Amino acid sequence: MAAEDVDVSIVVFHSDVAALEETVRSLRTALASAREAGLLRRATLRLVDNGSPDPARLDRKAFEGLAPEADWLALEVLRGHGNVGYGRGHACAVEQGSAPHHLVLNPDVVLDSEAVTEALQYLHAHPHVGLVAPHVVGASGEREFLCKRYPSILTLALRGFAPGWLRRPFRGMLERYEMRDLPEDRAVTGVPIASGAFMFLRRAALDAVGGFSPDYFLYFEDFDLSLRLGRIADIAWVPSVRIRHTGGRAARKGWAQRRLFLASATTFFQRHGWKLV
Repeated sequence: MAAEDVDVSIVVFHSDVAALEETVRSLRTALASAREAGLLRRATLRLVDNGSPDPARLDRKAFEGLAPEADWLALEVLRGHGNVGYGRGHACAVEQGSAPHHLVLNPDVVLDSEAVTEALQYLHAHPHVGLVAPHVVGASGEREFLCKRYPSILTLALRGFAPGWLRRPFRGMLERYEMRDLPEDRAVTGVPIASGAFMFLRRAALDAVGGFSPDYFLYFEDFDLSLRLGRIADIAWVPSVRIRHTGGRAARKGWAQRRLFLASATTFFQRHGWKLV
């Protein structure tokens, strides 16, 4: 199994710099572990700054976290393009790279030390897989269910806006949507939708579908990419690839974010088909 290159992209917009530093430190550890295992030759992190109130501090913390003094590890910062959105930001980074694997990563994710190793091993062993999705826990260690089945309008409305008492009668439907039936002890292919918090992609598959669509400014760009990619390759949930995610619940933000959420949801359903229930 020959060592290969990996590109990584992180998009930031007024992001928590301390959380970003933790993300980058964990990324470096995971990349170094993959290199020691003979799976990684070189890695490049492209930090896409869609808007930072203190660019100098952002750069310093990213550099300190990655410590790219080794000849196999590089850091590039892309800025000056303004706030182009999440998917478009990652697309900027993808355009700059050429590695056979690309990791799309949130700035609020902490990688397990073996996450990159496990993802590369799985992709090497399963050439039909184009995207690896990880096992996820939240900030306090509880399991999160970021893989999804195709959403309905009712499902999104309940998860995003309904109080707990109203969601309770729909618990079974919501758990099915969140794929809570995924086993803990083995990988599963055929996952419909993976989360943009962590997407370990085969570059050939990403290129084949044209990458992230520019039609989504924020939210649902990962849903759209997953569905398009799933038509030409498998999406696999691999529980040995583990991360901790401290963000989440897109629809439970302020009104501006909710408007963006609803606009992107409309674009998504118009493109892929409306489902009411």
